[in-house]
Amino acid sequence: MFNGLIAEMRELSKKKADATLSKGKVRILNRCLDDIRQILLDEPEAKFLDELDDDQLPQNSDAVLVMVQYETALSSYSKRYHSQAPGYYGHVWITEEIDAQVSEDERA
Repeated sequence: MFNGLIAEMRELSKKKADATLSKGKVRILNRCLDDIRQILLDEPEAKFLDELDDDQLPQNSDAVLVMVQYETALSSYSKRYHSQAPGYYGHVWITEEIDAQVSEDERA
């Protein structure tokens, strides 16, 4: 969902960077951003994640700037918790269970 929204906002920003977003678009974007912020709440990047102001409607370029912060935070999150683990094929999300299993395998 987020990737589609940011791609659309980038296209809009290329065409009309200074055009103002409608309240409806801001609500749609904020719903997605709020869900992401909840996932990243305990991560170091969370302090940089703001929502779009629906009282002072942002311009397309402002929305893209805010969304790029989320994109960067998601990338950092993925790098931190998505990796190759011994005994697993390809990249996996490093959960507590997988981390414990890998630690046991390394001790054996």
